[in-house]
Formats: sequence, C-alpha cells, structure tokens
Amino acid sequence: MYAVIVTGGKQYRVEKGDVIFVEKLNAEAESEFSFDTVLAVGEEGNVKFGNPTVAGAKVTGKVVKNGKGKKLNILTYRPKKGSMRKMGHRQPYTKIEITEIVG
Repeated sequence: MYAVIVTGGKQYRVEKGDVIFVEKLNAEAESEFSFDTVLAVGEEGNVKFGNPTVAGAKVTGKVVKNGKGKKLNILTYRPKKGSMRKMGHRQPYTKIEITEIVG
C-alpha cells in the first residue's frame, strides 16, 4: 500500500518502511508524527484520489532525527566592479520513517 502526502510544499509518494527527508517539522526526535493531508491512497489496481484530500486517510511516521543538509556556497559578484560576496546555506530537514498508512 502506498500514499501521496503533502508537507513543506512538496509531494511525496511513501510506503510503509520508507525513510524520507522533509522540510523541518516542529517535532522532537523519537516522537510520532502524522500527516493528514493525503492526496491519494492505493495499492495494485485500487487507488483512491481525494478532492483535494482523501477523507479519513492518515500517514503516521516516526521522527528519526532533525538535522541540516550539506553546505551550499553562494558567490554573488558585480562584473567590472571588483566586488564579491560569499555566503553559505545549510537547509534544515527532518528525517522520518513511515510506520503506518490508514485509508
């Protein structure tokens, strides 16, 4: 069985046992987190689509950890002016293991 969920402005196709990296959630490590915005739930040959979400569907997962991604280096410069600025960015994420799909 699989489901399509929405979190952090992105859509994820998940199955039981999957480990996904999503935008940072307000949840502690080793806690349970449930996703209520489920767009589709299905299995082989039998899929339910929501309008916009499937009523009564829920995906539950265990928060494995919160962390930051790899560093991205950004360099902005102005041509012919001798002016440069170097910046870095590390995007925060939450690692979740899917434990249950109800729907």
